[in-house]
Amino acid sequence: MSSNSNDGWVNPAENGDAFNSTEMSDALHNVQTENGDNAETVADAAAAGYAEAKDGWVKPQAYSYEELADNATHEWDGNAKVYEFDGELGDIGPEVPDLELQLFGDSAVRKSEGIDFSNITSLELFQEGPARVDPIPADFEKAGLHPVMLKNVQLAGYTVPTPIQRYCLPAIRAGYDVIAVAQTGSGKTAAYMIPILNKLMGKAKKLAAPRPNPTTYRDGIDAPARAEPLVVIVIPSRELAVQVFNEARKFCYRTMLRPCVVYGGGPWRDQQRQLQKGCDVLIATPGRLTHFMDEPEILTLRRLRYLVIDEADEMLQDDWKEELDKIMSGGEQEEGNINYMLFSATFPKAARDLAKTHLAETHVRLRVGRAGSSHNNIKQMVVYTDPSMKKQALIDLLNSLPPTRTIIFTNSKRTCDELDDLLFNLNFPCVSMHSDRTQMEREASMRGFRSGKSPILITTGVSARGIDVRNVMHVINYDLPSIEYGGIEEYTHRIGRTGRIGHRGLATSFYSDRDEPIASVLTRTLLETKQEVPDFLQSYIPANVENLKFEADSDFDENDIAGSGDANGGGWGADGGDDDAAVGDDTQDNVVDVGGGGW
Repeated sequence: MSSNSNDGWVNPAENGDAFNSTEMSDALHNVQTENGDNAETVADAAAAGYAEAKDGWVKPQAYSYEELADNATHEWDGNAKVYEFDGELGDIGPEVPDLELQLFGDSAVRKSEGIDFSNITSLELFQEGPARVDPIPADFEKAGLHPVMLKNVQLAGYTVPTPIQRYCLPAIRAGYDVIAVAQTGSGKTAAYMIPILNKLMGKAKKLAAPRPNPTTYRDGIDAPARAEPLVVIVIPSRELAVQVFNEARKFCYRTMLRPCVVYGGGPWRDQQRQLQKGCDVLIATPGRLTHFMDEPEILTLRRLRYLVIDEADEMLQDDWKEELDKIMSGGEQEEGNINYMLFSATFPKAARDLAKTHLAETHVRLRVGRAGSSHNNIKQMVVYTDPSMKKQALIDLLNSLPPTRTIIFTNSKRTCDELDDLLFNLNFPCVSMHSDRTQMEREASMRGFRSGKSPILITTGVSARGIDVRNVMHVINYDLPSIEYGGIEEYTHRIGRTGRIGHRGLATSFYSDRDEPIASVLTRTLLETKQEVPDFLQSYIPANVENLKFEADSDFDENDIAGSGDANGGGWGADGGDDDAAVGDDTQDNVVDVGGGGW
């Protein structure tokens, strides 16, 4: 702890609970200990060959601006190696040990669920759609998977399916459209990826488009193929698209199914080249996907069988509406041959309207826990901090805790840059990322963060959704999200970067008087997840803590079916109310009982 460790914190006698370095240090130590041997700390990265700095952090890595300015030498994430074989031995290819190690990592660290997996598996799942399915057993070996898919699942480190996975597998196998709303960190990506690819296994030769032999293909000499994917997964952010692509690379291993990814900011020519080698599973951001759809000699959706909208609530912002309408209804899709799937942690009115328009009347609708909620594996600590002293408070916090992989969220790009400069000059191994950075810079930052070379990531909300980095043990909300830009849903997504798939995590948030609009719903969120409510939020505790109320951004009538609601979405909620009600004011909010049957 630095000598001025309390300078950044207000007087606790005047403003409630202040920073307790011992409590926070103990909390983070417990997180590291309880996550077990698989909990990779910064020291692990240092042991892997990076010089260790004083205070336990690895040596900061300066940006290589020459490399970032050289398009030719950058290793684009979208060009990562995928499994390819000529198919002469059938639909299942031979093992490739080097690629297997690259895809799945060392077998000693493959286990994907944490020690406290019970908090996820015990969550109650509600089936609220017109169709019902029986879940698979709580064991992937008894899930009826193709042997190669089962082996890939095991190589990826999965043993026990999460609740959303237990129900999505049979729903997709039975051919239903699916709406799935589950807490962040509950395994939604695998919930759709595994059953879709499993159902296509053994059918690639029959369904897939012709493509060149990958063992003999010569780029620029042999005639390219036209990409005609069987699966399209639409993703809101570039980093999440690359992450889902890496999951697809794992689950497509030893199959004829070839994954590709296209995203904005990346090289058009490289992405085109990948598509023209053949593409069965396409992961894409909406803008880049629609651009390729305008080039029918490169990409067509006429063979499409599965369309997945991941992080559906984020995808349905007004600035993406035109692109999403084109994706959902454009191209040459044969009506009735496509299964639509919407996956999200929340489900607002725009998502409900999309479901009414495109999903089959008989569909499966699943909800795990309250829509938009977090889970108990994340210890949440809210600390009152004067805005003028937040930088010093952040420094003191980092100095007081054991070094560990950490994400720091800000509300503005300028603050993100300022903190990056500040911490780097103080010898903290950090990188930063926001939407104004070039794609090369963003990929370099994520690569450094994932590898442990730069275990502190400073970022805006661009990294709040879906990003899954092994052993992020601490999330810091330097700025709490404002009501105008995400509110409590953004908070939930941010802290969900830790405590993933049964691991424990710590989330620390700096609170000041300017955050008062979020105080009420933040307090209810702390109560819902059995967290300690600090003194300065005690006045926001509702009278009935056993029956907490939350804004009805996801309220469903469990007896409603897609398409039966009125034009304003009234058929989807208890009253079809206004989704724009002010958050944090119980007199204006539409509310839904946490324990009730509706959404």
